[in-house]
Amino acid sequence: MPLSDGRYAGPLYRALNPVYARDPLSGRGAQLHGGRFNPKGMPALYTALDPATALREANQVGSLQPTVLVSYKADIGPIFDTRTTTELDRHKLSSETLADPGWRAKMLGGQLVPTQDFARALVNAGFAGLLIRSFAKGASPDNLNIVLWRWTGAGCALDVVDDENRLGRM
Repeated sequence: MPLSDGRYAGPLYRALNPVYARDPLSGRGAQLHGGRFNPKGMPALYTALDPATALREANQVGSLQPTVLVSYKADIGPIFDTRTTTELDRHKLSSETLADPGWRAKMLGGQLVPTQDFARALVNAGFAGLLIRSFAKGASPDNLNIVLWRWTGAGCALDVVDDENRLGRM
């Protein structure tokens, strides 16, 4: 179990578009474009618990695009665990809704996206992020992501692993 008392402490990974590699803690790409668990305007970091899942998540268009893999040391909470069906029931959300492949079309069409509304509710309830299985092609239920909306401040520590300052030289 990656969560202990609603907190996650351990490594996280992101496969970034090189455009955002100089600032791997910004959440700017998700803020500009929106995501499954963040509406446009809300910064978010989409991270994975393993490097292969991070690469799969970042390259869902079909072919591998230029990507920078970044590693983090995290100690963050509280994290909402979407694997707990009683908690999802309390939010009137199903695992089918979480996995809905039509979320992007709804967002682009100006419709409400239930997973984005869910994210807003969790942020308002004080959650720093959520643990969710990956829905990328080829992912199994064991491939897990943590989507973060708050990664600095009280109860949150997220540090980029870059001992050799490689990102600073890009």
